Amino acid sequence: MRNAHSLVRIFFIYIFHLMTLSSFKQSQQAQKPHYLLFGNPIEHSWSPLMHNTALQYYGIDARYHAVELKNKGLNSLAAYLNSETFLGANITVPYKQIIIDYLDKVDSTARDIGAVNTIAKQNYKLQGYNTDCAGFLAPLEEYSWELDNGRAIIFGTGGASRAIVAGLKDFGMQEIYLVSRNPNNKSPFTDLNRIRTISYDEWTSYAGDTALIVNATPLGMHPNVGQSPVRESEKESLDNSICYDIVYNPMETTFLKQAKSVGAATIGGLEMLIQQGSESFKIWTGRPFPIEEVKARLHEELTN
Repeated sequence: MRNAHSLVRIFFIYIFHLMTLSSFKQSQQAQKPHYLLFGNPIEHSWSPLMHNTALQYYGIDARYHAVELKNKGLNSLAAYLNSETFLGANITVPYKQIIIDYLDKVDSTARDIGAVNTIAKQNYKLQGYNTDCAGFLAPLEEYSWELDNGRAIIFGTGGASRAIVAGLKDFGMQEIYLVSRNPNNKSPFTDLNRIRTISYDEWTSYAGDTALIVNATPLGMHPNVGQSPVRESEKESLDNSICYDIVYNPMETTFLKQAKSVGAATIGGLEMLIQQGSESFKIWTGRPFPIEEVKARLHEELTN
């Protein structure tokens, strides 16, 4: 059901011809049924390849495009979201919270998290969802016994972190530390007995009894692959934890390399990408995601 040559061609179109919202609206692609990824930056994203694989698998007459959205483009976003050929979207940094103001309705999970990563058009209304939470938890199922009643450290306090915190609370984590460059800012979380914000200078003090350490920042993401939230002098503090990076491009980030070098268990972001994408696809089409076909295509591209 897949046409490999056409998928490869689609992939190169997205990588080398990055579109802004303005340029996309003027393109022929905008006149045909489509789904979008909005964010900035988005040139690293594998979502177009992933979702176009799924759309072609089912023979659905629609395509998925990555569109760079800058702040000045927000002025025309509301009208665009109501255009006839727009079917739905994924939202990535830095718009997962701002996008809520553009929607008619937000489901309870996204409302509790305070961030939306999926938009669906339903009966001409724009509905917001958050699939990051389910996507994040899926690879942790095999470690559930190690995480129950444990402690987690999360680097980053953005929209992805909110979904991760919500998931870990449901998972039974009793202590969650958010590492922030501005730890004195007001916390968006009300459960302050379980959730605390600390600085980058403090996190190693809590690492000794920590079950899970998560990079929920863009540090290490292509093209800045040499970055990590952990200084090289601090990497020994990762040794007794499961280390999870939600960055998926590259597949093995500097943070994960640091963790592996000291013997820590590691989880890359590709599985989260696939699982949250699976949930989005079901919301849009009502069909199960062809996970094995998508995995095969992503691994083919990421390992070449």
